Amino acid sequence: MTGPGYGRHTAGLVLLLGVVLIWVGSSFLVSNLFGEQEFNRPFFITYLNTSTFSLYLVGTCVSRLKSATHRRLARRKRSRSDDGDSAPQQEGIDTAATAGASHRVNANHGVNAEHSMHARSRSDERLLLADSATEHKLTTRETVRLGVGFSVLWFAANVAQNASLAYTTVASSSILCSTSGLFTLAIGALAGVETFTTARLGAVVASTLGVYCVMVSGAEATSAHMPRAWVGDGLALLSAALYGCYTTLLKRRVGDESRLDAPLFFGAVGLANIVLLWPGLIILDVTGLEPFILPRTGSVWAMVAVNALVGTFVSDYLWLQAMLMTSPLVVTLGLALTIPLSMAGDVLLKGVEVSLPYYVGALLVLAAFIGANL
Repeated sequence: MTGPGYGRHTAGLVLLLGVVLIWVGSSFLVSNLFGEQEFNRPFFITYLNTSTFSLYLVGTCVSRLKSATHRRLARRKRSRSDDGDSAPQQEGIDTAATAGASHRVNANHGVNAEHSMHARSRSDERLLLADSATEHKLTTRETVRLGVGFSVLWFAANVAQNASLAYTTVASSSILCSTSGLFTLAIGALAGVETFTTARLGAVVASTLGVYCVMVSGAEATSAHMPRAWVGDGLALLSAALYGCYTTLLKRRVGDESRLDAPLFFGAVGLANIVLLWPGLIILDVTGLEPFILPRTGSVWAMVAVNALVGTFVSDYLWLQAMLMTSPLVVTLGLALTIPLSMAGDVLLKGVEVSLPYYVGALLVLAAFIGANL
């Protein structure tokens, strides 16, 4: 691959690497908030993070306002052109030259009218092509309804993933959450969305063995520091299963990705999160499951804000750009890099000691990712 296409693909890979680094860093940031900073508020953090999706609506509104303005100006320009073409021609002064002048004017008028008609024809053809390209695209109302309907499932998946970091290591959480693609295959096969081939069955088996190795070995390694690591591992698997349900149902409803206006969809998810899920903060506070307490120091506020804006809003934007510049397959395989990076971070930053089965389990999950996408 050479030329501009190669440069675009390379830029997409660089953005993808940035997404991987941001997601791993965000996981360690949340783990630090829950541990050293003693701000164990997974629902509040997820609520704030998901709310940032509503910022996509700002760009969507601005883009649509610009498009509407351009269309109005184009219609006004065409209207003025049509008025000029239909205006009466000036009569000649000299009687002897009237016939010749009239003939030339009529000839010119015919040429102008023909040019105008061709211009309008080309404009109509472009409009027809645009209409055919977006004929099957979801309308604004359908996209918003879809985002609102999926906001709760999306939120639950993120709450489970964030809560897992309070009980287990970042590496274990990343490895187990990364099985979401295999949950998607299994649920998709049952729903008739995915084809369950022999290779994909082998990937599921390898992933299951890898998950078992990670949970058993990880629980032994972290039993002294995290006695309830099995709770975090279970929450990470629940998050992966919820993501699998979310992805399958979305694919079943939308079909081809080109039919969905992604910024509008995510914006609707964020707005629905703000409007519908705020009672959860009150319920958790009243029941004592998660007392509502705002960050008390500037450093904690800064960590929460960075995690929301960079770890959620910016990273999703970069992910979308990386997918457009490369392909969904490349992005899916590339995100599996969170596994070795998370393990390296746990070993280097937190001094977590893991055994050989832990590394074997991680490699099995990574291999399952590759096998499921071949």
